Amino acid sequence: MEPLKHECGVAMIRLLKPLSYYKEKYGTYAYGLNKLYLLMEKQHNRGQEAAGIGVVKMHARPGNEYVYRERALGKDAIQEIFETVKKKVDEADIAAMTPGEVELYAPFIGEIYMGHLRYSTTGKSGISYCHPFLRRNNWRSRNLLMCGNFNMTNVDTVFERVVGHGQHPRIYSDTVILLEQLGEALDKENHRIYRQYRDTTDDPRLTYLIEDNLNMKRVLAHTAPEWDGGFVICGATGSGDIFALRDRHGIRPAFYYADDEVVVVASERPVIQTVMDVPRRAVSELRPGSAIIVTKGGNVEVTDVLGEAENRRCSFERIYFSRGSDADIYRERKALGRNVVPAIMKSIGGDLDHTVFSFIPNTAEVAFIGMVGGLEDELSRMKQQRILRAQEQGELTAERLAEIMSHRLRVEKVAIKDIKLRTFIAEGEARNDLAAHVYDVTYGIIENNVDKLVVIDDSIVRGTTLKQSILKMLDRLHPAKIVVVSSSPQVRYPDYYGIDMSRMGEFIAFRAAVALLKERGMDHVLRETYEACQAQENVLDIELRNCVKAVYAPFTQEDISRKIVEMLTADGSINAEVDIIYQTLEGQRDATPDTPGDWYFSGDYPTPGGTRLVNRAFINYYEGNSDKR
Repeated sequence: MEPLKHECGVAMIRLLKPLSYYKEKYGTYAYGLNKLYLLMEKQHNRGQEAAGIGVVKMHARPGNEYVYRERALGKDAIQEIFETVKKKVDEADIAAMTPGEVELYAPFIGEIYMGHLRYSTTGKSGISYCHPFLRRNNWRSRNLLMCGNFNMTNVDTVFERVVGHGQHPRIYSDTVILLEQLGEALDKENHRIYRQYRDTTDDPRLTYLIEDNLNMKRVLAHTAPEWDGGFVICGATGSGDIFALRDRHGIRPAFYYADDEVVVVASERPVIQTVMDVPRRAVSELRPGSAIIVTKGGNVEVTDVLGEAENRRCSFERIYFSRGSDADIYRERKALGRNVVPAIMKSIGGDLDHTVFSFIPNTAEVAFIGMVGGLEDELSRMKQQRILRAQEQGELTAERLAEIMSHRLRVEKVAIKDIKLRTFIAEGEARNDLAAHVYDVTYGIIENNVDKLVVIDDSIVRGTTLKQSILKMLDRLHPAKIVVVSSSPQVRYPDYYGIDMSRMGEFIAFRAAVALLKERGMDHVLRETYEACQAQENVLDIELRNCVKAVYAPFTQEDISRKIVEMLTADGSINAEVDIIYQTLEGQRDATPDTPGDWYFSGDYPTPGGTRLVNRAFINYYEGNSDKR
């Protein structure tokens, strides 16, 4: 309903055989490049603002390029990048090259491939913020390509430490700061090995000894313990080492596949399954706090770097972002739909005969299937009760039984996303009028002012689309009642680990809670919360607490939902009665038991940085600094 800018997608490939092997077996030197394209296209859902790729050639001769990079902006960035790369590959005429010449000279044909799909979570855009980032050096082993799916909550602290070491980052962003921090550690690792062999080995043999003995675990262990946030960081040196490191709580997802030909890393399991044509069991989850490292020599190791902490895997990842083709995610989303059935039955008074059920395209479709399954169970129980009652009353004739069994759920496709309207060309009411027509509706399936209409979506975060488009669109069908169901709970708190939900005042649940406090003469709660948040500004991490929970404490979930309805229908433009049902926190946890990271619903942040930032967000809200994040 309301597209969220969210965690990015990463892809990385390390070929373990000579390029000639892939030409002979798969018919092309571009085997790795083709797989990278597929990995990125299959994760297109994770980033539609920009994309970038990097390629490392491990056998290029001095004086020839060996680290290639291409980046582009916009929703068609992947196509643009690979069209550009294909043109350069075609111009090089690799078909006319010998295998040795391909290894030495062919552009964008190498042994290491890195891809990134970007959704900005910081509001910063432009090609200079596109991954992968590249740190250049005249020694191959000091070159570093880096991309990631992450957001750091203590970037200010890390920046101060980087500057304190004498560095001068050219851009203030967590990506650049991490790149420079890792780059400094990589320089130290190079120098460590240099000191070890300098007295016994001459150049250029000394250079190769450094490349062959880099310890990337040491590099990561020197830097990553300082990072507070959710992250999957991927890196590659110019000499051939690669790594992918996951945060200790597992907030951001990462999976890998390895055999004797290739190592593949991606943000989603089914993407690797599909692209590599391997079974689910062949794809492993990268454990929280661990890194997969492949050396220049091709040795593959999965090793603990940070230690695995409490499981706080992101539940929104399962509810909304990841591809539903993953077996576990598909099952969980169905459970989310099933778990809202009791509240739906209560809202419609158990009247299935006069209720039409549908969903808002398209990410809620799996939850809709689960919801329908739960409603069918309810209908079956109702049929059973009617049969038993008729039997007890001696009225169970063949005709009566046929009548009872004829009842069916009324499942329809009500909403159709018909066109992509360019609402940016209009302002004010004109813009709202255009937004109201983003969806078209299927007429003739609702009995005017008699039938109720239930539609399920995966989330209701800000309420903007619901107010400007969805409710008006559904009201055109003239139902007696509209019930909008969110398969996820109320989003009450900002996210600081990769989803673009950082301003407190954007959330409809928060605005509803504030409105209720003011209505009930409880404004003092807002002032007291502000003062409590201020008092938390300089406390130690261990003493931090989320003071914003006090805003919601006086109210039930139903109180807030009713207020949301009132706020969204206050202009009187909706004729039908409206009800909004949110998944309960208990229902969400029951459906996604292995991903308990639900801080945006519960306010229980996995790291001190998140708690510190939520308190700061309330301070900004209270002081009217709405532009601050």
